[in-house]
Amino acid sequence: QVHLVESGGGLVQAGGSLRLSCTAFGRTGSTFAMGWFRQAPGKEREFLIVISWSGESTYVADSVKGRFNISRDNAKTTVNLQMNSLKPEETAVYYCAADYGGRNYVFTSGARYWGQGTQVTVSS
Repeated sequence: QVHLVESGGGLVQAGGSLRLSCTAFGRTGSTFAMGWFRQAPGKEREFLIVISWSGESTYVADSVKGRFNISRDNAKTTVNLQMNSLKPEETAVYYCAADYGGRNYVFTSGARYWGQGTQVTVSS
């Protein structure tokens, strides 16, 4: 299994940008996709974006398309989420997720492994 550690959350003004990072530890020798979800208070967890192990496949939720980008390092163990034009309603706990699959596998509805979450607060 993999253990995920997120960093980079914090407070940002509306319209601003923030970058989150997530590093995987453990059984990283197999191919696994990595992505991000978020959960706002009183709401269900929402899928945001995912990237395959190869980096050749990505999928982005409509709600963040054009504003959020994901990248993966050459070692395949760290992903970065670049968030631009943030809105106050995007205040939430952001979770990194991972799941094993083929080199181009991506997930959208859930994953087996989760980070502890990092708080992102967007002030108006």
